[in-house]
Amino acid sequence: MDIIGKGQHQYKANLHSHTTISDGNLTPEAMAQAYRERGYSILAITDHEAPMAHPELNREDFLMITGYEAYIRPDPECRYDPLHPEIHINLLAKRPECETYVGYDPKFCKYLPHEIAEKRPKCGPEGPRLYTVEYIQNFIDCARAAGYLVAMNHPVWSMESEDTLLRLNGLYSLEIYNTGSYTINGSECNNGLYDAFLMNGKMLYCHGADDNHNKKPFDDLLSDSFGSWTMVMAEELTYPAVMEALKKGNFYASTGPEIRCLTAEHGHVHVEMSGVQRAILVRSMKLCQNVYRPDGGEITRADFDLPEDTEYAYLILRDRYGKEAHTRAFTRKELGLE
Repeated sequence: MDIIGKGQHQYKANLHSHTTISDGNLTPEAMAQAYRERGYSILAITDHEAPMAHPELNREDFLMITGYEAYIRPDPECRYDPLHPEIHINLLAKRPECETYVGYDPKFCKYLPHEIAEKRPKCGPEGPRLYTVEYIQNFIDCARAAGYLVAMNHPVWSMESEDTLLRLNGLYSLEIYNTGSYTINGSECNNGLYDAFLMNGKMLYCHGADDNHNKKPFDDLLSDSFGSWTMVMAEELTYPAVMEALKKGNFYASTGPEIRCLTAEHGHVHVEMSGVQRAILVRSMKLCQNVYRPDGGEITRADFDLPEDTEYAYLILRDRYGKEAHTRAFTRKELGLE
């Protein structure tokens, strides 16, 4: 089975970003231009609590995805607390024109002018947001019913507990890499949490994103742009095709390496990639196979054979600079084991 075929279209995407509409420093126009100039084909502007389409920024070789970032905090007045957890989720609209607010609460939805926000379609309970698993789950359910794909954002920065997150259902993907959070805490890589989801039977996907606010220039060591991305294997660069690819998990996350070919047949996995030091096939945090050169030299292909009792497996590719590519978990059927 060709999971990623040779020569298959791969569109580079940033699925989480912030502009002057909320708390970012770049206008939507400036951000779109910057990402397009650096080889990106897809950009989701996900300003805080500001569902807004940007069709005027579409080009033949550049596609805007409609969405926004929602957050739920323990404080009913939405006050930021650096010592306690909160939860942030990304909502990507399946239809480009969707600008629906989920769980509208004026104290949280403070970036769009009130007169504009009031006219937006709304779904879910309006009024005070509650920092409870039950409320968060209902929020996710309402978002999905309104036509959004729902992803979990930067759980390390959010200081969320694994117990809380593992009780949630309906997430399509976990932000495995987040550039903005990494520039703050140096720790926003969520391999362990992703595996915990899988071990608990939640076969969600994983993606990378910048979550850029652009408080620093692009050439600064701690710039939050162009550091984490998602490669989307869509049939073509159109809104329906890209959303279909995201729904099906036809993408992988990266901070550097490129996957050029990935196949699986009868439990044999073959991958070809840009030069890396290690290719790691993970069946759990304790069950991993490594392909590498003892001298630390680069490899550009790797082969693995999986045992019959494999439940799932995913790949991590790591280069000599510590940059990674991370696939989603593949099922037994996709691995050719049934």
